Amino acid sequence: MNTHAAQPTSVLSQPCGQPLQRRRLLQASAAALVLPTAITSRAQTGPIVLGQSAPFTGAAAQLGIQFNNGAQLAFDAINAAGGIAGRNVELRTLDDGYEPEKTAANTKTFLNANVFALFGYIGTPTSLAALPLATEAKCPFFAPFTGAQALREPFNRYAIHVRASYFDETGVIVRQALALGSKRIAVFHQNDAYGKTGLEGVTRALAAANAKPIATGTVERNSVDVAAAVKAIMAESPEAIVQISAYRSCAAFVREARKAGFGGTFYNVSFVGTTALANELGKDAVGVVVSQVMPFPYAPHKVISGEYLAALKAANKPDLVPNYSGIEGYVAARVFAEAAKRSRAASRESFIDAIEGMRNFDLGGLLLNFSTNKHVGSQFVELTMLTAEGKVRR
Repeated sequence: MNTHAAQPTSVLSQPCGQPLQRRRLLQASAAALVLPTAITSRAQTGPIVLGQSAPFTGAAAQLGIQFNNGAQLAFDAINAAGGIAGRNVELRTLDDGYEPEKTAANTKTFLNANVFALFGYIGTPTSLAALPLATEAKCPFFAPFTGAQALREPFNRYAIHVRASYFDETGVIVRQALALGSKRIAVFHQNDAYGKTGLEGVTRALAAANAKPIATGTVERNSVDVAAAVKAIMAESPEAIVQISAYRSCAAFVREARKAGFGGTFYNVSFVGTTALANELGKDAVGVVVSQVMPFPYAPHKVISGEYLAALKAANKPDLVPNYSGIEGYVAARVFAEAAKRSRAASRESFIDAIEGMRNFDLGGLLLNFSTNKHVGSQFVELTMLTAEGKVRR
């Protein structure tokens, strides 16, 4: 399955829908990436411009590419139908390589250009670098691709989350592992805020059953050096291993742990990137479990899934294939558009007010609930399993 779909639109490129080649992404200098100053002066008549800092190169690139592709599908359809109050939505991007320092610099560029909102940032450490900047600028930080609690607590008016949290996901994972008789549960995690949040979620869920992780092992962000983690975890004879990292490091750990004799179940949270993980593992993917926070994207089991698949078909681009990261981007764009329509995108504050009024909002089978003191729309979680053929089974 080819996941290398069309590259997202950069700030220097033409309006949405015209992909930028990878070499230009690499060559682009953040210092030169500025939006037209006219955007500010025609804030309510020109396009609604969103800024997305995400990894489009590097070890987590597929997460950024797939999420962006899904979001662009929705925005293209919205624009083709007349936009929002007659205004098109333009999603502009900058590559951060999944590195917080680059994310912070990209965010300052977007804020200096007066984008309407920051949209679809990928990852916990990167989002943590951006959120204080967005808050200071009173700019909506919308639908980051992360379930970290540190971005949800304390409550922040400018942080708006569509997906369930990592605590929700790890709670479901631990309950499933215990129900299947796995009592010796270990955790392999990225050595940063994302990995530590996942570890905390597993630890909390196990504590409710009067248990704790029997072992932990870490990997550095954007690294696949897992030898020490495999040694530390395998020494304690685990029956199940929960993984909190990106797809390449998780795949490397799966392969090495199996070589070392592990015969139990690997569990991953959604951020791993399901399709990317399956592609990395090949036949070694069989039996690997991934928790999901979005509806199944490969068949129209829910209305929103069918709409996503129809949008993919209408795009008529062979490189665009259904996946969980893609449907998350699609859902995020649809939720953004609903709030923008309700507020007519008159201002950032009116947009947030509209979000807070979206209670019991049914997006084709995905129920979302926001309020004035709750900016996490969904708690939907389900478990899926990978097959040796690279498929995902519910």
